[in-house]
Amino acid sequence: MATSIRLAPEVEQRLDYLAVQTGRTKAFYLREIIERGLEDMEDYYLAANVLERVRKGEEQTYSLDEVEHALGLAD
Repeated sequence: MATSIRLAPEVEQRLDYLAVQTGRTKAFYLREIIERGLEDMEDYYLAANVLERVRKGEEQTYSLDEVEHALGLAD
């Protein structure tokens, strides 16, 4: 899938420099950045979304006691 992005000039210069110095393409590094960073972005934004739903009362929550009891771990 082809995707187009705009980079700040200083970011593009850094990417150009890295590509030239290492003999790899800018596309290679962009793929690496996305693949390595996607998991962190998912963790952050999906967690923020759940937190917002919790604050709005739209997400079910459970106390530690409730979880322990449901799992048969209560004393």
